[in-house]
Amino acid sequence: MRQPTLFLPHGGGPCFFLNPDGSCPPMWQEMRDHLAAILPSLPERPRAILIVSGHWEEPTVTVHSGERPGLLYDYYGFPEHTYHLRYDPPGAPDVAQEAGALLKAAGFVVAEEKARGWDHGVFVPMMVVDADVSIPVAQLSMVDDLDPATHVAIGRALAPLRDSGVLIVGSGMSFHNMRARDGSAQARAQTFDAALVDAATDPDPARRRERIVAWESLPEARYAHPREEHLLPLMVALGAGGDEPAQHLFRDHVIGWTVSAFRFG
Repeated sequence: MRQPTLFLPHGGGPCFFLNPDGSCPPMWQEMRDHLAAILPSLPERPRAILIVSGHWEEPTVTVHSGERPGLLYDYYGFPEHTYHLRYDPPGAPDVAQEAGALLKAAGFVVAEEKARGWDHGVFVPMMVVDADVSIPVAQLSMVDDLDPATHVAIGRALAPLRDSGVLIVGSGMSFHNMRARDGSAQARAQTFDAALVDAATDPDPARRRERIVAWESLPEARYAHPREEHLLPLMVALGAGGDEPAQHLFRDHVIGWTVSAFRFG
């Protein structure tokens, strides 16, 4: 059955695993519960997950075709036990190759690599989504020019994977301003979130794409994203969703921010 595409929040660092006993801090529990409910919500169990994380950029779109990558603990200042978290799913080099072929057919120059570990935009949410660590995973980089239309086009090129049981996931944060801790942050984050949800769920697919590509015109856009790397995985998920319905899945409030998740198809 055709899989949907998703844009999921991956939280902050190893947020779901901060307690030494492995339990989730209360602030992150609702987001964790949302991630844990993803697989049961799908039409069937995916044969693989193709994930685009806000923590991997390359000069050209790059597929990761490794068999069993290690982990990149690419966060700082967290408890020591969080640097010993384990996530060891099988890689999905076949899906990486399929993704690369689709992107090349769409006119993209595609690179390949095998050695990079999973960054925390992959392993932190996926440890919750697939707690059994049984679904093969492939990762795709963003392009470091951070062009929104490019990333929508990347998603559109990848859409046929959905018909072969591949779940395409954008892993980021719909609000990502690490300095937004003042008294105005909550109201400004809510303003941006409301505008983003309205654009991302526009019932007209062409207008939806246009509005999301023009995300900088949304109110509080550059406050929400001083740099847009955590928003671009949404562009890929939206592009891969094509003309199918868009759904606002989830809204949470963490660190004084409002963050949302979306489903396409």
